[in-house]
Amino acid sequence: MAITIKTPEEIEKMRVAGKLASEVLMMIGEHVKKGVTTGELDKICHDYIVNEQHAIPAPLNYGNPPFPKSICTSVNHVICHGIPGDKKLKDGDIVNIDVTVIKDGYHGDTSKMFVVGKPSILAERLIKVTQESLYKAIRIVKPGVRLGDIGHIIQTYAESHKYSIVREYCGHGIGATFHEDPQIVHYGKPNTGEVIKAGMCFTIEPMINAGKRYSKILPDNWTVVTKDRSLSAQWEHTLLVTETGVEILTLRDEETIDRIINHS
Repeated sequence: MAITIKTPEEIEKMRVAGKLASEVLMMIGEHVKKGVTTGELDKICHDYIVNEQHAIPAPLNYGNPPFPKSICTSVNHVICHGIPGDKKLKDGDIVNIDVTVIKDGYHGDTSKMFVVGKPSILAERLIKVTQESLYKAIRIVKPGVRLGDIGHIIQTYAESHKYSIVREYCGHGIGATFHEDPQIVHYGKPNTGEVIKAGMCFTIEPMINAGKRYSKILPDNWTVVTKDRSLSAQWEHTLLVTETGVEILTLRDEETIDRIINHS
């Protein structure tokens, strides 16, 4: 599959889908609290996407075996693709909620870390470093930069804090298809890989572990956990490469472009 350069019409649809995905994460925050089940969070998000946004939750029935829910909820040592269920959240849990919305045939994909009650110092630090690694990567995105530069900046920052990068899962091109080329790995050497061009849309979604980088898939064939049961964190944005830099299509209200791009 070749990398697609989005047309102005496609970019407009990507903006709409990205905004809707960000709104789901903003909406669900107040519901993430002690005693709620991940299944209940899934239902709230599903109903909001379908009934309020008149959109489609992309994960539902995606893949083989079909993913059975509308969002991914990855709690504590779950790296990604956690299936919502009867698990009640408890004080100190950290949870990544990953949302992908389809609107008018185009995808917006984003995830955020939430904390239930008071996090441990370890969890708080891991979450912060993971988010900052995403922001550092976003800052360098512009035409002419290479994909290896993105992976390098994330890997270097995370490893400087003694954390490890999950290597089996990565960011990806996105548009009319959920997962397109190119793959955006979160480790690598500078000045290697594809050259980024204006009109490309892709996600950056570093998965960073407090312990070792190794993962395993549970028998449900979806849920990915750390082998050593160490905590894992992830943040994700969908990006558009512009002529001069980058546009964050899934930016949330609590984030500012200044903070991400200009460090302020």
